Amino acid sequence: MVDSYRSKLLADFAQRGLIHEVSAGLDERLVASPSIAAYIGFDPSADSLHVGHLMGVLALRRLQLHGGRPIALVGGGTGMIGDPSGRSAERNLLDRATLDANRASIGGQLGRLLDFSGASGALLLDNLEWLGDLGMIDFLRDTGKHLTISYMLAKDSVKSRLEGGLSFTEFSYMLLQSYDFLMLRKLHGVELQMGGSDQWGNITAGSELIRRVDGDGREGAPLAFGLCYPLLLAKSGEKFGKTAEGAVWLSAERTSPFAFRQFFMDQPDEQLEQLLHRLTLDSAESINELLTEHAKNPGARIGQRRLATAVTTLVHGESEELRARAVAETLFGGPEGRGSDPRALDAAGLAALASEIPTAPLPAGADTTLLDLVAAAGFATSKSEARRLVEQGGISVNGEAAGDPAASASSFARLADGSLLLRKGRRDYRMLRAG
Repeated sequence: MVDSYRSKLLADFAQRGLIHEVSAGLDERLVASPSIAAYIGFDPSADSLHVGHLMGVLALRRLQLHGGRPIALVGGGTGMIGDPSGRSAERNLLDRATLDANRASIGGQLGRLLDFSGASGALLLDNLEWLGDLGMIDFLRDTGKHLTISYMLAKDSVKSRLEGGLSFTEFSYMLLQSYDFLMLRKLHGVELQMGGSDQWGNITAGSELIRRVDGDGREGAPLAFGLCYPLLLAKSGEKFGKTAEGAVWLSAERTSPFAFRQFFMDQPDEQLEQLLHRLTLDSAESINELLTEHAKNPGARIGQRRLATAVTTLVHGESEELRARAVAETLFGGPEGRGSDPRALDAAGLAALASEIPTAPLPAGADTTLLDLVAAAGFATSKSEARRLVEQGGISVNGEAAGDPAASASSFARLADGSLLLRKGRRDYRMLRAG
């Protein structure tokens, strides 16, 4: 399949398993010139994107690396309606103020993942620009007449919802998204729309609307194209990016960089090849080499480490990834299996660590002993129990074994923020923080 594409962009997409459907003629168009403007729409129903959106964002990034111009369309207008694709029920409609706030937040995240600089840099647009003042009569007369009811009913995104109930509001979404494609072509020369496989009906409807409004191009060449990538699924078959606690968000306020990184560290070996190809910018050759090394010693988890490092760096930046990694290696051990020294963490790293484990106030007083620290951490309910833990070698302070029950609390050097990190056994941590 890869060899059948002559353009570098489609060959790269195919090699990574990123082609589910593609319009006839797109390969020839890209061979003629890789400089093509393409867009993907992002629904502003929350104030953050989640990891399920990364396939789309990175599809735009890959297009940019191959010479195209990416356009991220945040649907301030269509977000007031909601896309029925892939849904079993109508979503709650959001007010204008909420959508504006969500759109601004999402725009900030996209700004870190796409290059917006230069004459051919990415664009961040809002379809409320042309939908907000669109008159209903004009829209029905000039646009609605081009797509028949039978054409729209044949689309899977509509058929799948008819039996359970589909409001006219949601039914109109396809026509509005098609109008977006038409307007983006008119205003910004967009020729390509990309999206997940559940968007193929909406995308082809947009291509059809453009054909009917503007006619075929020179010698019958298509004026607009579509490309859909497969939906990214977890091993369970659910959409990727969900946990028992909910979605894994790109926002550090919703999902901490540590928790974000750990989500990728926890991915099973069977998912690694797919995730490395689809969610990183690593070359296919380097990924295949990495997977070969991973297979020699799966327990070392070098595949998961590369995945977690690459994706966290993309989303949160190198410094946050390094901090999250240091916290993880303090708690769980590094590549060699040994825990990192918590004394190497700066105050920001310790704050990140404290947000992930139980904390308690650090006892004050000149006569405070190790036994008091163990009790304050909640590791023991009495001094006799604390003494047994210490004497049996079950307690460490700041990564060092602590075996003297009578040791003064002041004998333990404080961490960078004045705290102490206690560990019981191998993995049970508590942080005692100064008031």
